Amino acid sequence: MHLTATTQFGLEELLADELYALGADITHVGSRAVEFIGDHRLLYETALWSRLSMRLLRPFAAFYAADEKALYREVSRIDWQDFIGPGQTFAITPVVNRSTFEHSLFVAQLTKDAIVDQFRARTGERPSIDTRTPDIRLHLRMTENEVILSLDAAGDSLHRRGYRQHTNEAPLNEVLAAGLVMLSGWDGKKPLIDPMCGSATILTEAGLISQRIAPGLFHQGKFGFENWYDFDPELWNQVREEAQAQRLEEPQAYLAGSDLDPKTIDMAAANITAAGLEDCIRLSVRDVKDATAPAKEAPGIVLTNPPYGERIGEEAQMAALYKTIGDSLKSNFQGYSAFVFTGNLEAAKSIGLKPARRTPLFNGPIDCRLLKYELYRGSRREPRTDSAPAGN
Repeated sequence: MHLTATTQFGLEELLADELYALGADITHVGSRAVEFIGDHRLLYETALWSRLSMRLLRPFAAFYAADEKALYREVSRIDWQDFIGPGQTFAITPVVNRSTFEHSLFVAQLTKDAIVDQFRARTGERPSIDTRTPDIRLHLRMTENEVILSLDAAGDSLHRRGYRQHTNEAPLNEVLAAGLVMLSGWDGKKPLIDPMCGSATILTEAGLISQRIAPGLFHQGKFGFENWYDFDPELWNQVREEAQAQRLEEPQAYLAGSDLDPKTIDMAAANITAAGLEDCIRLSVRDVKDATAPAKEAPGIVLTNPPYGERIGEEAQMAALYKTIGDSLKSNFQGYSAFVFTGNLEAAKSIGLKPARRTPLFNGPIDCRLLKYELYRGSRREPRTDSAPAGN
């Protein structure tokens, strides 16, 4: 079957690598999406194992709709009994870009009308709409009036892992957090420290990676494909059991986080416990200026997402915070690679280190960068070993 996995901007190549490792035949890497071919086993494994997919879609129809009549007509030409069974509810998730239709909700309404009218004409009954937990979630993408209709294999965004009990004011979504861990090049073995961990999403995603835990095992309720006409329950149970057997119980890496607010650390602890990682991640209440590398561990990675300071008048406060972050990195984490993910590039200048790499990403609508800093031990300058005179 042809499948499409959507992701966040900047994570497309990593997602393609992840899908390829699962056995996918990659056909196209586009903006925020990867198209690939696979069988039912791959579909189920992707739903369970993909850390970078937001949505997992199975396209089944494509057409051009110049206007309302054309959209209604083309949707009506599809035999909807192939996709929505007797008594099943459905919903439509619309995404409309650069089209003559201005409102995505109008497009969804018109599509829904065409589907319902077909059922009413053929069977005398109409399927019900359930926008929260439909049996069948349809995904409609319209770009410049070109329409692609897909079945949503998860039924919900895959970033909603299901382990998160609490969040702080501005949480990272789980896909982005996993993406940051992967972009850092972390090997799953070295220490990973988050000195401003918030609700610990970065640490939790790192823990799931190092312990070989499939994030889809936390999914709440049924996956969308469990309601499809060609669902294979025996294969699905087998794939789930294989995923559960992959888990490593013994902690594989030193993972630690801290935050200034005790309530935030309590929230982080609840999330970590819900993910079954309470034995793998250490938490403490600590100011970022007091964060230190573990004494008995080889250098690893610092990865953190500090506040961006979006309220008016916070510029000086943010500059001071980012200076503190920089001072802590330079003094307490020599030999580490540090990654700071921020949407405040002006404040980031106060870190006082030159980034070795700047990776463009988005956190929701906020234009962000993942800034990499190499924290060298002592001076970067190596002593000269030759006796050549200066100037040569």
